[in-house]
Amino acid sequence: MLVDGVPHRTIWLADDGETVEIIDQTKLPHRFEIVRLTSVEEAAHAIKVMQVRGAPLIGATAAYGMALAMRGDAGDAALAAAVDRLTGTRPTAVNLRWALDEMTALLRPLPTAARTEAAYRRAAEICDEDVGINEGIGSHGIELIKKASEAKGGVPVNILTHCNAGWLATVDWGTATAPIYRAHEEGIPVHVWVDETRPRNQGASLTAWEFCHHGVPHTVIVDNAGGHLMQHGDVDLCIVGSDRTTGSGDVCNKIGTYLKALAAQDNGVPFYVGLPSPTIDWTLADGVAEIPIEQRDGAEVSEMTGRTGAGAIETVKITPDGSDVANYAFDVTPARLVTGLITERGIAASSRDGLLELFPERR
Repeated sequence: MLVDGVPHRTIWLADDGETVEIIDQTKLPHRFEIVRLTSVEEAAHAIKVMQVRGAPLIGATAAYGMALAMRGDAGDAALAAAVDRLTGTRPTAVNLRWALDEMTALLRPLPTAARTEAAYRRAAEICDEDVGINEGIGSHGIELIKKASEAKGGVPVNILTHCNAGWLATVDWGTATAPIYRAHEEGIPVHVWVDETRPRNQGASLTAWEFCHHGVPHTVIVDNAGGHLMQHGDVDLCIVGSDRTTGSGDVCNKIGTYLKALAAQDNGVPFYVGLPSPTIDWTLADGVAEIPIEQRDGAEVSEMTGRTGAGAIETVKITPDGSDVANYAFDVTPARLVTGLITERGIAASSRDGLLELFPERR
């Protein structure tokens, strides 16, 4: 996607063919900075502190982290240590585990001399596969926007999204935003309500930044405004992303998604989830009971960072000294509240049977 008119991915190899480069998302929207990763420790740090975030991009970064680990000691002990180091970075997004399983299955049977090249090759394939998957999500999801546009007689379709499920959360295109970008590029009038998405403001800082650079009409709103807009008919459909979806269709996404789904159901607004198939955890049936919910540093709630009128980037505290802070990073939206799951193979009903119709190999 575009940054100042120049196409970018979120992760790529430097000119030396070994160093991995990423966009530092903790600096957005006020600074665009590229970080170079030269070791598995640096890759793990990038995931842990959310220089990269979003389930698909976390998986891609973990894959390249394994490749970086193989540059030095490519023995079995180093392989196991790299997996352990990367596994502990983020507990909720299933793509992390999926990517590490993919890399381990490939590398373990190989002689150590062949592991580095194979690791880089597979990491690049995972990135390309993610782009293809997201393009597929866009191709299927755009049909929903086309139908809404036809029903409105060409008046802009109002879409509400939550958090950042855009190209910054993936290698390119995004998940929830892929249909939006496709519609915009095909000339279908769209307007996006962008939840600010506290506590890290990933809607206001990342999704809005993406849309600014790509020319997508949008409006940033506070998280609590979505229900009001739905009550007044100002939302035609919701499209959000997913960090982990159970085999039964429960969706784990950024905290606050569940409340949007409740408001959507109460107001008859279709609620869709854009997700790549590696985000589906077929081993789980009950998302509320079984998905671990990451609890992050309370400073993400008690502090905010922004740019002052003078242009300085400042972090300020917004809570009183002595107040306890809880920072639940995700919640689970039960399948009964989800209108459909937009995957690279089509749109599935939010149920095990619905998913298995598109992924029969999982029966």
